[in-house]
Amino acid sequence: MEISMNQKAKFSLFFSAFILLLLIPINLKAQYSPEFELNKSRYPESNKVRLLDEVSISVKLKNNAIEIQQSFVEEDLFLDESATYGSKKALSFSSFFELQSVEATSYEFKNGKYNSYKVENFVEKDELDDAFHDDSKSLNFIYPNLSIGGKTKLSYTEIVKNPRFLSPIYFGDFFPIQHKKVTLTADKNIKFRFQEFNTENYDLIFSQEEKRGDIIYTWELKNINKLKYESNIPSYARLLPHIVPIITSYTSAGKTVNLLNDVSDLYGWYYSMVKDINKEASDTDLVALVNTLTKDQKTDIDKVKAIYYWTQKNIKYIAFEYALGGFIPREANDVFKKKYGDCKDNSSLLYEMLKIAGLEGKLTWIGTRTIPYSYNDVPTPIVDNHMILSINIDGQTYFLDATGRYLPLEMPSSFIQGKEALISKSETDFEIKTVPVMAPKTNMFKERTTLQLKGNEIVGKTQTEISGYFKIDFFNQLESENTAVKIKEYYTSKLRKGNNKFLIDEVTETNKYDYDKNLNIDYTFKISDYAKKLNDEIYFNLNLNQDISLFKSEDDRQNDTEAKYKSYYDYETVLEIPENYVVDYIPENFSVHNDYFDCAISYITSNNTIIYKHQLEMKFLNLKPEQQKEVNKAIKAVEKNFKEIVVLKKR
Repeated sequence: MEISMNQKAKFSLFFSAFILLLLIPINLKAQYSPEFELNKSRYPESNKVRLLDEVSISVKLKNNAIEIQQSFVEEDLFLDESATYGSKKALSFSSFFELQSVEATSYEFKNGKYNSYKVENFVEKDELDDAFHDDSKSLNFIYPNLSIGGKTKLSYTEIVKNPRFLSPIYFGDFFPIQHKKVTLTADKNIKFRFQEFNTENYDLIFSQEEKRGDIIYTWELKNINKLKYESNIPSYARLLPHIVPIITSYTSAGKTVNLLNDVSDLYGWYYSMVKDINKEASDTDLVALVNTLTKDQKTDIDKVKAIYYWTQKNIKYIAFEYALGGFIPREANDVFKKKYGDCKDNSSLLYEMLKIAGLEGKLTWIGTRTIPYSYNDVPTPIVDNHMILSINIDGQTYFLDATGRYLPLEMPSSFIQGKEALISKSETDFEIKTVPVMAPKTNMFKERTTLQLKGNEIVGKTQTEISGYFKIDFFNQLESENTAVKIKEYYTSKLRKGNNKFLIDEVTETNKYDYDKNLNIDYTFKISDYAKKLNDEIYFNLNLNQDISLFKSEDDRQNDTEAKYKSYYDYETVLEIPENYVVDYIPENFSVHNDYFDCAISYITSNNTIIYKHQLEMKFLNLKPEQQKEVNKAIKAVEKNFKEIVVLKKR
């Protein structure tokens, strides 16, 4: 059979197109390296993989002092378009960590090979904001030509200026790491303690050898899966596997010097930086102020309150962390004149004001709840990040945080609940006390509501009483709501019930910004399209507030979760039964009680009304993943009950 010229042309075009289609996948695949293909299939849900993470630490004795140098090498391979964002990089440094050298290179895979592009432009910036000033700086740069399938290599060296600030070594991150290796080489006359955290489930290989007068410690870990990033993680240090290296002591010129062997060594260093403050005479204006504040106060408790509350109201918190200035409080007279300071400065002023009043406060170091360490486990400066003042009156210790706002004397800041406090007593004497955790009913949200049905709309009147950390949160947020319109909008958002058509009409506040009295809010409101009418029946859900749902976590959550504080909710709602209607159905009473929360819901009819009560007591601060599953199961039972409705029937 003969093929026409036209058919030949069509066949030739088809064959060419077929060959082109065969070549397209090959060419597409060729734009990525085999290394990329392998890692993309191995880590399909990761943005990048760290191919190598190597840390080398040198700890030497020179002229009776310890010198520390740390070198880092990081090699990353980018697996998706996030390489565009990954091209921006910043390294932090300060007076305690001096950046020595930096070399950064990006690699683009093209035509079957990697082409390298060295970073030439580095920009140094001061890291400041309105409330925090320190000597931290950042070195910023951009990797050129970085795209999907590209790689980066970063090498840098820093000098650790104070041996007490040897950093934790982390062995995991929110991306996979193929190979992590840490080598610490130290003079054999330098003694260490290595405190491990969260390493139980990792095959971390450790070795130690002596070579030419040095002890070489090595840790190595391979094929580390990425950790799942989740909201509301208490702190990364509670989650990530890491080791805290602690230099306990060193021997030089035949003499052994304890550096951080135990808490007494850390305290001795802390005390050396506070022992000489406030030696000059108190400012006469400060003395006059204290005398004015305390002249009508009959008890020591009342005197402390007057001074403490004045300090919270009048001294603005601005953090200053320049070198050792981050550890040394400023003079009380200077803080008083400037009317601002950081946590140490405010504690210094409060200490002096109490002293003028004949009361003895004690400087106190403490770590916030983001820090998971105890003083005995990690007696280094990373164990705390805050300073407050303690005072003992009639056998009870009060923890005063003058950087706070609206904190009553009896309540510590919420972020130090349950934490150890290192309390100074003298040059050599100190004590460690645990800050109490406030009971749920200290933080109370209580409402008494009456409801009327007008068509499909609800009109209501509520009396709200708020105490504890709930109240403090409201006060801090209300400071920026400075008009009647803004206040009404704020309360409409914060006190919402029923559905998103909830709207406050009138609102009255009592005890606003009072430190010792509960906040009372009286308001009227309406909710449109809430009640459902069908023929001669009205369906109404009295579960207007469903706070417990806020405490439910994802079923597949892998990490701890944390609440700001324990809490107690108490709702009573009285529904007036409309004229010519009777109660056809009310739900059965319901309750759940476990180690984590207590919840009770009840209904009764009385004098042509339905009285609904709902109490909820949240009893935890932290939950581990297995505890969250138990809590979620119980919360779902409560949520199922939230669907129960009242049925009213026309006579």
